[in-house]
Amino acid sequence: MKKDDKIFLSLMTIFLFVLVVYLYKTFLMTIVIAVLLSIATFNATKKFVEITKNKIMGNLISTIFMSILFFIPIIYSVNTLVQYINHFDMTYIEKISNYLVNLHYKLPNSLSYFQNSLDKLISNIKVENISSFVLPYAANFGKMSAGFLKDMFLIVIFYFFINYYAEELLVYIKSILPMQKAEIDNIFSQITDVMNVVFYSILITAMLEGLLFALIGMVYGYNGLLLGILYGFSSLIPVVGGAIMWLPISLHELAIGNTKEAIFFALYSIIVISVITDTFIKPAIIKYINEKFFKTKTKINELLVFLSIIAGLSTFGFWGMVLGPAITTLFISVLSVYKKIKD
Repeated sequence: MKKDDKIFLSLMTIFLFVLVVYLYKTFLMTIVIAVLLSIATFNATKKFVEITKNKIMGNLISTIFMSILFFIPIIYSVNTLVQYINHFDMTYIEKISNYLVNLHYKLPNSLSYFQNSLDKLISNIKVENISSFVLPYAANFGKMSAGFLKDMFLIVIFYFFINYYAEELLVYIKSILPMQKAEIDNIFSQITDVMNVVFYSILITAMLEGLLFALIGMVYGYNGLLLGILYGFSSLIPVVGGAIMWLPISLHELAIGNTKEAIFFALYSIIVISVITDTFIKPAIIKYINEKFFKTKTKINELLVFLSIIAGLSTFGFWGMVLGPAITTLFISVLSVYKKIKD
């Protein structure tokens, strides 16, 4: 092939690639998420296919399993929250507001500088102020929920077909990339290892912490299933995490006069779930699963994974917990391949 022909073909390929991206831009994010979830569950899907000895059945079981663990809880939470919002009693907020306003408190001398600001903040906790802040979000909640459910449905569909054609797609990608097979295998191996660790560590931690919070919620007469699901997802949010769940409930218990219950709710959430589970139980479970089931060879820097999840959540929203580590891992893998080529 002549040099001019190569240039023309390259330009034509780039132009058509841009057109394809523009054509499928509406589904681009859902396709990317489906691909990353497929990579994260690649080993599990492969085992399902081996057990059933049927490619369609194995991929179908993997898709159903993914839906049950990840998507059905979200759908249940959204539907339940919509019902609660439609029948929400604003007197609960009024009780909490009155309790905080009438509470006699005084900051230590070392923090006395913030006393006036805190007084003003609490004095502004009124039903009308909270309503004016919350109502615009509540009005868009249904619209956002519908869009989220649509995206989840598409992710499930794409997930099944990507799993079904995974081997063919991988062979084709290897054939068109201008890299050696060993280098492509190395990149894919690193991404698979990291996505396995990220996906299963997030899933196991969310389920464990959600279960612990659901138990205490049921003891005090709350909807344990809903609280467990919401706590599991809120635990993924950096810094604040589960406080989004246990703090409002503790304030509600205080407002209705259940001081002991409020204190116990807060202490249980902080000590049992946040400290003991995150510090001791979570690392032990993740280490056991990685060694016994996935046997990942890639050495993963936990701080880097944590930072990539934070960056992903802040940039891409909910799905950033999958995109952040994937993008970071791909970048590091490509750099390592470049270093080998350079050496």
